Amino acid sequence: MPDRPRSPLRWPAIAARHPSALLLAVQLASLLAYPLMDGRDSRVLFSAFTLVAVPLAVWVVFRSHAANWFAWALAVPAMLLAVAAIALGLPALAAASAALESLLYFYAAGALIVYMLEDHTVTADELFAAAAAFTLLAWGFAYAFLVCQAIAPGSFGGVVEPERPRRWIELLFLSFSTLSGTGNGDVMPLLPYARVLVMLEQFAGVGYIAAVVSRLIALSIVRQRGKAGR
Repeated sequence: MPDRPRSPLRWPAIAARHPSALLLAVQLASLLAYPLMDGRDSRVLFSAFTLVAVPLAVWVVFRSHAANWFAWALAVPAMLLAVAAIALGLPALAAASAALESLLYFYAAGALIVYMLEDHTVTADELFAAAAAFTLLAWGFAYAFLVCQAIAPGSFGGVVEPERPRRWIELLFLSFSTLSGTGNGDVMPLLPYARVLVMLEQFAGVGYIAAVVSRLIALSIVRQRGKAGR
């Protein structure tokens, strides 16, 4: 019997069907890339990630049928400011870019959440969207922390070198640990606005798990029971 022809890998088709999965993969890959930089040229990596992740976030918004023009109105200036911050070496431009990215990620996360809540079946796309929305929220708050630190130096402290500003990876670590409810004692909000942002993220994390994850679990159980009853 002749061998059956192997079907070629169709990554472009998979990405087209599940853009939130591609966005999730890029964000997780960036987590692995930051430690490899070892503090060198971190701003270059920061802006390079912006140029890749921001258009993907807009693509996710488009697939969720939200206002795509609004996402681009945030994305284009964010990318231009990120490039200008490196070219000119101006931290203020990096903070402005971070502010726009924070708004974009919050908007994209909201669009994905609405997309998931409108559907009455659980598919692979919904599961990818649930994971991507979580990371979008984490990145959105991390960028908000970055802006807060730029506006009010000393907003965040840490166990290691407590006097210096917190690095991006430290603020992202704080965001993930806060949103997931695990907590940490390595990076701490010190000033009032920083503590308010952390409390808002704690509230968002609890609400996300209650509203989205529990609904996806319930729909999955209903689907399994429906299959078993046939």
